Amino acid sequence: MHTLLVTGGAGFIGSNFVHYVLGKYPDYAVVVLDKLTYAGNLDNLRDLTEGPRYRFVRGDIADAALVERLVGEHGVRAIVNFAAETHVDRSIMDPGAFIQTDVYGTHVLLEATRKCGLDRMVHISTDEVYGSVPTGLSTEEDKLEPRSPYAASKAGAELIAFAYHTTYATPVVVTRGANTIGPCQYPEKAVPLFTTNALDDQPLPIYGTGTAVRDYIYVEDHCAGIDLVLHQGEPGRAYNIGAGNEVNTVELAAAILDFLGKPHSLMRFVADRPGHDMRYALDTARLRALGWAPRYSFHEAMEKTVAWYRDNEWWWRRIKSGEYLEYYRKQYGRQPT
Repeated sequence: MHTLLVTGGAGFIGSNFVHYVLGKYPDYAVVVLDKLTYAGNLDNLRDLTEGPRYRFVRGDIADAALVERLVGEHGVRAIVNFAAETHVDRSIMDPGAFIQTDVYGTHVLLEATRKCGLDRMVHISTDEVYGSVPTGLSTEEDKLEPRSPYAASKAGAELIAFAYHTTYATPVVVTRGANTIGPCQYPEKAVPLFTTNALDDQPLPIYGTGTAVRDYIYVEDHCAGIDLVLHQGEPGRAYNIGAGNEVNTVELAAAILDFLGKPHSLMRFVADRPGHDMRYALDTARLRALGWAPRYSFHEAMEKTVAWYRDNEWWWRRIKSGEYLEYYRKQYGRQPT
């Protein structure tokens, strides 16, 4: 597995994973394939120099000829697929784009893995495929009950992946990650949205009553879990990756405001998201049995994340304009001033 094809490697978790792998394995090389849609950002990889260990290619995972050419030219032995449309709110606005990338694109990568005889493919999925979980913890054997177009597209991709394993013995594994936080996350997601708004003394838009619960994991811990599954995961199986931090949206916003020394009066409650899942929670025993455990507590992860956005305004100020403002107006009724 000395050369990896990391799809979606200019995005949030993907770019952090590229840095993680290149830092941990001095004999590994990474080819990044990214379409550079709105959430893909070459600034996330700007400290890397193209050479024997790193190459960036702009392209679409749905382009089968391109994927197979890259696998052959670079001697790729494994694919790690982060490429996806990922935001629930946007999937409600335009579900078709999610089906094309998340489902068909995954099929293309599975075909390349099968036809080229690769050692492994890791498909990065989400805890949202389980649907809302009022009580208890989701295990990897639970029924998938996605409730948004985004979650449904990720569940569909998983089912195709498992079908390839059953039908063709394709060596694919799936990870289902909790809400991930850290550097370089596009500011449509809750933590960077709340943080950057708070830095500008703008309201923090909270859906409904703010009681929706999520598990927040630091991106480095998430990358460590993916790395372990890449090397030790059993083909044909899924692995949950979560930190066990159950925090509702009001608590999340309060933690950010307290860290920045901003008043809680910046919280603004807005109309709830259609079909809003009120809770996700993961059982991570399967991954922990391989030796994984998160390093960062919720408060440590939040402090590192919020501090990064506070100290890197150059990264997010350019993003929060143009397309972002149009999206913000549609989603929350008005743009930040």
